[in-house]
Amino acid sequence: MEYNLADLFESVVDVVPEREALVYVDHPGTGAEHRLTYAELDAAANRLAHHLIDSGLRPGEHLGLHLYNGIEYLQTVLACLKARIVPVNVNYRYVEEELVYLYRDADLAALVFDAEFTGRVAAALPQTEKLRHLVRVGTPPEDAPPLDCVAFTAAEAAGSPERGFGPRSADDLFIIYTGGTTGMPKGVMWRQEDLFFAGLFGGDPAGEPVKRPEELAERVVAGGAGITFFPAPPLMHGTSTLTSFIAFDYGQRVVIHRKYVPEEVLRTIEKEKVSSVSLVGDAMLRPLIDALHGPLRGTDLSSLFSVSSSGAIMSETVRAQFQALVPNVLLLNNFGSSESGSNGKATDDSGPEKGFRLEVNERTRVVDPATYEEVAVGEVGRLAQRGHVPLGYYNDPAKTAETFFQKGDERWVLLGDMATVDEDGIVTVLGRGSQCINTGGEKVYPEEVEQALKSHPDVYDALVAGVPDAKWGNHVAAVVQLRSGAPALDLEMVQTHCRTRLAGYKVPRQLVITDRIQRSPSGKADYRWARSVAAAEDSV
Repeated sequence: MEYNLADLFESVVDVVPEREALVYVDHPGTGAEHRLTYAELDAAANRLAHHLIDSGLRPGEHLGLHLYNGIEYLQTVLACLKARIVPVNVNYRYVEEELVYLYRDADLAALVFDAEFTGRVAAALPQTEKLRHLVRVGTPPEDAPPLDCVAFTAAEAAGSPERGFGPRSADDLFIIYTGGTTGMPKGVMWRQEDLFFAGLFGGDPAGEPVKRPEELAERVVAGGAGITFFPAPPLMHGTSTLTSFIAFDYGQRVVIHRKYVPEEVLRTIEKEKVSSVSLVGDAMLRPLIDALHGPLRGTDLSSLFSVSSSGAIMSETVRAQFQALVPNVLLLNNFGSSESGSNGKATDDSGPEKGFRLEVNERTRVVDPATYEEVAVGEVGRLAQRGHVPLGYYNDPAKTAETFFQKGDERWVLLGDMATVDEDGIVTVLGRGSQCINTGGEKVYPEEVEQALKSHPDVYDALVAGVPDAKWGNHVAAVVQLRSGAPALDLEMVQTHCRTRLAGYKVPRQLVITDRIQRSPSGKADYRWARSVAAAEDSV
C-alpha cells in the first residue's frame, strides 16, 4: 500500500463501514438532507468510477468538476482517484471564455457538471476538442440547449458498487486550479503522496503524521467517532475539498451545504453538533455574527470547538466580535496556498498593531527570491516551502520555472507572499508582492491597511488597491462597504482612524464607498475589481 488518497480512503472504509461519513443539506431550511455511511459513499464512488472506465476514460486522463457543493462533488473526486483519473476543479462562476480556456488548458477528457450550467457548457464544448464525455447532475432548465450527455443518476446506476480496480500509485496526480490575483487560472500538479503530507497533514493536523500508510486506519479505530467537520466555502476551491479529506482520513463526519447561507449554517451547526467550521475570512464570518445578533440569537453553538480561515484573514476586530458571542470557540487564521498546502497559523497577537504574524512549520522559510538564500532577521523576502511540494503548473513550463526551484537535494516552491522573520522564527506576512503599492518610493501592502480599516466600527468590509498618481506614482485607495445603518463616512474620518494604526504613507488618500465589496464565492479578495472601481472614481 502506498500514500495514495483512494487507497487511504478505502482503508478507512474497511474499518468503519457503518460510521456516518457525509451529510448533505440540499436546500437549507426545508429539511431536505442526504446521509451516507462510509460504506455507502465508497459504493457510490465505485459505481461512478466503473462508469467512467466503461466510457473509455483511462488512467492519467483529466476530468473537470463543474459543480456546486453536493454529494456528487466528493463522490466524483473519489471516483476519479479510484480509477486513477485526475480530478480538476472548475470555478462555477466562469463564463464561456474562461471555461474554454480552462477546459483546453487542463486537457479535459470528461466533465461532470450541474444542470444549471448546461448553456455555458454547450457554448464552450465546440471549442474544446479533447472533451468527449459529459455527465450532467440534475435536470436542466427548460430553455437549455440540447447537449449529448449522460445523466449522473444513470451513470451511477450503470456502474458496479464493488471495487475491482487495479493497483494505484503515490505518483498519481491531483490537480488544483487556482485563479490567483493576476492572469488566467493555473493548474497546480500534486503527487498524491505530497498532497497527503502537505495539504492533509499526513493524516493528523493536531499531531504526528503517520509513518506508514496502514497506520491511518489503525488510528481511526483507536480514535473513535465524534468529530463533525463543516467546510462552508465551495468545494471547487481546494481548501474545502482538502478539509473533507482530512475528515475522511480521521474516519469522521463531513457536513456540506449547497451554498453559503449564514442563517442555515448556524442552524446546521446546532442540529448536527458540528465541531469544526472552515471558512474564508471576514466575508464569511461577519454574516454569522450578524445572524447571531439578529434572527439566530440564542442558537446553541456549544458543540463548536474551532472556526478556521484559510485564503483570507479573519481580522482582529471581527474575531473579537465572534468570540464575545461564542466564547469557548478557538479561532484559527491558517496560512497556506494551492502551491504549498499548509505553511502555518497566525499567532495570538496578530493584528493591526503587530501585523499578520505566523508560527510556520519547519518546511517554511523566508528567502531572497534572487538567490534562494534565507534572509537575515528583519529583511524582506518571499515565503518559500520545501519538501512535499507540487511538481509545477500544468501546461506552463515558464511559470513553473519561475515558481519552483531545486536547492540541494530538495525541491522548493517560491510563494508570492512577501515577509520578514524575527529572531524567534516568527514570520510577519506583508502581503502579495503582486498587490504591493509603491507610493512615493514606499511599499504598502493592502492587507495591512485593510485590517486597520476593518477595525473602524462603521466599516463592514474593505479592499485596498493602488491607483496611478502623477505625484506619488500610485496612491493608496480604500474601497469600503459600510455597516447597514452606519452614518456617512468621509475620507478625513477614515484617515484620522488609520493614523492611529498606520504610518502616514500607508493611510488611504482616496475613499470609495460601495454598496457591496466584490469577492470570490469563497470570500477571497478581488483586487482587480477594487482597482478598477477606485480608478474609475478617481477619473471622475
